[in-house]
Amino acid sequence: MYQYNLIDQTLVDQRVAQFRRQTEQYLNGELTEDQFRALRLRNGLYVQIHAPMLRVAVPYGLLNAPQLRKLAHIARTYDKSYCHLTTRQNVQFNWPKLEQVPDILAELATVQMHAIQTSGNCMRNTTTDPLAGVCIDELEDPRPYCELIRQWTTLHPEFDYLPRKFKIAVSGAANDRAATQFHDIGVHLVKNDAGDIGFRILVGGGLGRTPVIGQVIRPYLEKKHLLSYLEAILRIYNLFGRRDNKYKARIKILVKETGLDTFTEMVEAEWQLIKDGMELDQQRISDIQGHFTAPDYDPSAPQDSSLAQQQAQHPTFATWYQHNTTDHKIPGYRAVYLSVKAPDVPPGDLTDSQLDAIADLAERYSFGEVRSTHRQNLIFADVKQADLFALWQQLDALQLATANIGTATDIICCPGLDFCSLANAGSIGITKEINEALDNLDYLHDIGDVKINISGCMNGCAHQSVGHIGILGVDKKGTEWYQITLGGSSENEAAIGERLGPAVAKDEVTQAITTILAVYVEQRQEEESFLAMVQRVGIDPFKEQVYATH
Repeated sequence: MYQYNLIDQTLVDQRVAQFRRQTEQYLNGELTEDQFRALRLRNGLYVQIHAPMLRVAVPYGLLNAPQLRKLAHIARTYDKSYCHLTTRQNVQFNWPKLEQVPDILAELATVQMHAIQTSGNCMRNTTTDPLAGVCIDELEDPRPYCELIRQWTTLHPEFDYLPRKFKIAVSGAANDRAATQFHDIGVHLVKNDAGDIGFRILVGGGLGRTPVIGQVIRPYLEKKHLLSYLEAILRIYNLFGRRDNKYKARIKILVKETGLDTFTEMVEAEWQLIKDGMELDQQRISDIQGHFTAPDYDPSAPQDSSLAQQQAQHPTFATWYQHNTTDHKIPGYRAVYLSVKAPDVPPGDLTDSQLDAIADLAERYSFGEVRSTHRQNLIFADVKQADLFALWQQLDALQLATANIGTATDIICCPGLDFCSLANAGSIGITKEINEALDNLDYLHDIGDVKINISGCMNGCAHQSVGHIGILGVDKKGTEWYQITLGGSSENEAAIGERLGPAVAKDEVTQAITTILAVYVEQRQEEESFLAMVQRVGIDPFKEQVYATH
């Protein structure tokens, strides 16, 4: 895990002091609301329905035990004893008091955390595969390149006020678990014909009101040119991106309106001007890679023979093992998903006591580290097979062992009308209803891999456009309705969901979802996944049944 140097720590400490003064000026009436708005946004502070919301950066989703304990302390001391995981691998606090936010930021700085650039029209948190460094399909660990990008993007003077927010994702694996095709820039580690590892660069992807799949702008880029090529893309976007209409200000619109060929020519011309002065030398790359060395794995781990017996004696443990753990590149180890989707709990919410307990478990079972995922869960990346049963028991007691990873109740859900001032409809209540309707784990596991994403407005914070089943809240004359889409995916075969039909009323959403799943169960072919069936038959069989009574 990357550790701050003196420059990093000084920068964060200075930002805390700066924002403390700015907040005091605002509270004293020396700054207007409009003047303070840009300042607070650059420090992760939003104004929501009930209270400010503070978004804390978790670079590429990596946390250590002291940071978890600090988040727990902040939740207890400054909030209502919980925090929320986001789809950008960050953490949010929903109830801080404005005058205490500088104190929260000062506390975060003591454990190498901050909220810089978690909002505003700037380069946001770089994300990656939550299984980076341990997955079996990986070409190379992408986290060192995420860290290089983090350092380059933080307070970059030229890109401090972009036309709109800007997001980058990096993947080093054959299977895209970072949704790189739906980012402003997607970066893939690839091999060229000579066997050298470099990057394939995608541009112009995004979700929100106008979901767009990114396109390849450069099939192969040498490692030494990573930052210069990204900078060239940002320069062209900063120069030509729309600033007169925030709905058309994202780079995806610029690429679409300009055309990929013309946009590529502009980027290549700009790149020629700067690339020789921005090369990454191998020593710099190696220095950063040195922060991501493998932990001290136990060479005797593969010799444990207790797992089969524990699974045979404890069927519930066996089910959890099947759904909430995954293969690890080191024999005798597994990566373990902590499901933050227990029944009756808003998806992605963690209490202070859970955070403290997770920190203890991370130190005991996973080298003191934990990762956040795009689907609002957590991962212990390095758990010995021999420790799985004991870990499961403790996670179960914490309500973090629901065996639903990848199932229809592993729902991505935005805060919706419960918190967000932009929302048109609620999300948390709908999620609770769906969970209650699908509370039979045997049924869930029979259905298999179904990704449901629910957003309360067109901003699409829950990525409903790429859900296998997407649910979008809309306002109809002051009442809550919901549009349903089918067939979306943010993985290798990226796809944008197709709208099923007219929006359905709030009290009909859960029935519509259970009907969709029933059609799948009835008409699927052997071993056919939900997404594969939608791709095979289209939406008409689902549409016919959902709207049969309308």
